[in-house]
Amino acid sequence: MIDNQLPNFLEIATEAALAAGSVLQSFCGKLEEIQEKGRSGDLVTEADKASEAVILEILSRHVPHHGILAEESGKLGDASSKYLWAIDPLDGTTNYAHQYPVWAVSIGLLIEGIPQIGVIFDPFHNELFRAGKGLGATRNRRPIEVSQISELNKSLLVTGFAYDRRETADNNYAEFCHLTHLTQGVRRSGSASLDLAHVACGRVDGYWERGLAPWDVAAGVLIVSEAGGQVTAYNKGSFEINSGRVLATNGRIHAELSGALQQVPPLSSWGSIPATKPQG
Repeated sequence: MIDNQLPNFLEIATEAALAAGSVLQSFCGKLEEIQEKGRSGDLVTEADKASEAVILEILSRHVPHHGILAEESGKLGDASSKYLWAIDPLDGTTNYAHQYPVWAVSIGLLIEGIPQIGVIFDPFHNELFRAGKGLGATRNRRPIEVSQISELNKSLLVTGFAYDRRETADNNYAEFCHLTHLTQGVRRSGSASLDLAHVACGRVDGYWERGLAPWDVAAGVLIVSEAGGQVTAYNKGSFEINSGRVLATNGRIHAELSGALQQVPPLSSWGSIPATKPQG
């Protein structure tokens, strides 16, 4: 059953994302404090914190009795509420700290654990991606849909690497190499929310990643689904937001990409690629 308050919640999420984006723009290139949060490469800045504060203020004003899961502040609000806002105030902090222009605000609303509202705002490119369950998906208020590519070998994919990639063999390197061989290319942007948004609007045909938090994907998985795409676990089972893994595609390459992910040889088995003789 679709909640009849979804249009209102979508506008609240949009207000918060746009306000947070303005905060991020004001800090961009002017950071004074960049810290690591315990793991090498997992950064937080004063911009993350200021962006989150703006989002929390707007949510507390509009929906004070809802629960919140925010990247920097953790769990807030009413833990018993069926409504849970999953917030990433700056997705792509490392990019942002280096002034690499791939970062965004991501705000998703889960209702009884299921993503129902998603808003992703890319301030640098002024792109606003939105979706509500049953309401469709848009970019800057215009409808979007996934790509028409139907063969893995003709696809362009995107992925990412978790912060603990240095400490664990479960690090996505082998999958990255394997799928680079099978496709027209694999990109690595550094922002999970924008990766999902770009699947939704057809810029890339598929995305997979591991080591993700709910706030990384809560908005994006809904936007992909509402744009006509498919979101599952790696093995095509039901997507679980707390699993840390996601496979999102245009639907047309989903089965083939899922199969390829499950057939990846372990990284330890990869040797040097044999040289090929020049032709002619």
